[in-house]
Amino acid sequence: MLACVCVDYDEATAQDKKRSWLGRQVHRLLNDTTSAEQASFTVYPTLGYAPETGVEVGASVLNLFRAKNDSLNRLSELQAFAFVTFNAQYGLWLDNAIYSDKDAWFFLGRTRIQRFPLYYYGIGPNTGGDNYAVVDAFNINFRQRVLRKVVDNFFAGPEIDVNSLTGVDFQQPDEGAFELPTGANGSTNLGLGAALVFDNRHNVLNVRNGFFSEVSYLHYWSSLSGNSGFNTINVDVRSFHRVSKRNVLAWQLLANFQTGDVPFNQMALIGGDMMMRGYYQGRYRDKNLVATQAEFRMLPFAFHKRLGASVFAGAAVVGPRVGALSLRNVKPSGGFGLRYLLFPKKDIYLRFDIGFSPQGSSFYIFNGEAF
Repeated sequence: MLACVCVDYDEATAQDKKRSWLGRQVHRLLNDTTSAEQASFTVYPTLGYAPETGVEVGASVLNLFRAKNDSLNRLSELQAFAFVTFNAQYGLWLDNAIYSDKDAWFFLGRTRIQRFPLYYYGIGPNTGGDNYAVVDAFNINFRQRVLRKVVDNFFAGPEIDVNSLTGVDFQQPDEGAFELPTGANGSTNLGLGAALVFDNRHNVLNVRNGFFSEVSYLHYWSSLSGNSGFNTINVDVRSFHRVSKRNVLAWQLLANFQTGDVPFNQMALIGGDMMMRGYYQGRYRDKNLVATQAEFRMLPFAFHKRLGASVFAGAAVVGPRVGALSLRNVKPSGGFGLRYLLFPKKDIYLRFDIGFSPQGSSFYIFNGEAF
């Protein structure tokens, strides 16, 4: 038996050497055999689509590992995605969820460096119609939590959020020009605060069973926009329930509450690839938001080892004050998606989602689940 294994390994290695570098990466992506505790580092080309950018061509890096290669430790992930679009737009996205040995530390964050136009429909829950301004700008966003374990599954620590919008070209529509919002000429804000997190998930990219909740407070100082600063309270609750060996029911509740002079690009938003799929990100924006979504995931199908699917639905509302959040302004969304199992031993899927809303439909391709 050992001889057979060695022959297979040698043959696989010889075949791997015959492939180009790109061919080796694609082959490893589609034929991952790394064990649950073994780290994996994959680079692969991407061809994607998002309503905010259109067609994207780029490259992704996915690094999955467990502290000390111990399968009892949680799976950490580092993702990088660099892209250009057919409209000469570009961006670099970085995401991290890193657990140290025995969860002593938890580093959770994201970085966005990008330049592409965004559509501004105005502020509030009733910005109907297709009238929008085109805002072309260079945006940098860096948000990171450094969390220390207090007791099992409970973490606390400081949080930083840096957001810079520069080189802004605010192009008004031909008819019905908007009143320029705070930040229309650019803004740079530094937010400092603290976060409390409960997290017993074992695999953040595909949670089968677990619970996550975060409450954070941030105060922002401004250096460019001339505003007097603002405050933000964020609440994020996620619950995951295994209903069978393959199927998972998940739900999420998200709330953002802001006071002060908030730049338009940092307001609470409806839409995007994670919450309220089917809406353009920022189709509705305001100082306060409450949103929820539920998703049923079939991972994988009973008749196929690597293909799966999901169905999801959500609802959200925005308003200038908490008391102004109204049921009559609730926006619905829903959709479905396909899944492909990238890393069988680590249970990581590639998702292809299409979301629907009264505004139309949107298509998304990403590593890992939306939440």
